[in-house]
Amino acid sequence: MKIFIDSADIGEIREAAEMGVIDGVTTNPSLVAKTGRKFEEVLQDICDVVDGPISAEVIATDAEGIVAEGKKLAAMHPNIVVKVPLIADGIKAVRALSQEGIKTNVTLCFSAPQGLLAAKAGATYISPFLGRVDDIGGDGLELVAQLVTIYGNYDFDTEVLAASIRHPVHLVRCAEMGADVATIPHKVILQLLKHPLTDIGLERFLEDAKKIPG
Repeated sequence: MKIFIDSADIGEIREAAEMGVIDGVTTNPSLVAKTGRKFEEVLQDICDVVDGPISAEVIATDAEGIVAEGKKLAAMHPNIVVKVPLIADGIKAVRALSQEGIKTNVTLCFSAPQGLLAAKAGATYISPFLGRVDDIGGDGLELVAQLVTIYGNYDFDTEVLAASIRHPVHLVRCAEMGADVATIPHKVILQLLKHPLTDIGLERFLEDAKKIPG
């Protein structure tokens, strides 16, 4: 499974990259807005730190505008993946962009039928928001499982990129299901490292080390 960090904070991204555990980055307008910086500057910094797919979301919502914006973003760096909302015009734009060899990440997926149409249009990635599905009483993990099964049934090239991951159990379950990618916030990456027995064991080892002669 590939792991992306879901962040626009260059400090968080750099720390995760230094650990050697991330394969790419996903961003969105909300994350970029938190930085207080220009969108292009944030993207360039990320591209300088991470050598992998970097999702940059369009603001346009009409097909023509999405395609134009997507081409502009893709021209910034070879690693840029154009992030497109899962709406009718978005699907049209994905078809047009994919025909020109531009990679896309179709975002805001909340159902299997949506994911099927995105794959038919030629999406490189589909981003099911499993945490948000859970928030309204649905089963986000089941959505991920459905997409993995459907894409496997028909040999779609679209990769399932599990998003809106809230805790380590989400990640483990997605890995068990065979999701191609999981994008996770910095705080969840740190949670993956934590276990009370690790902390207790390390503390004991360090105390015993003090008893070693010399």
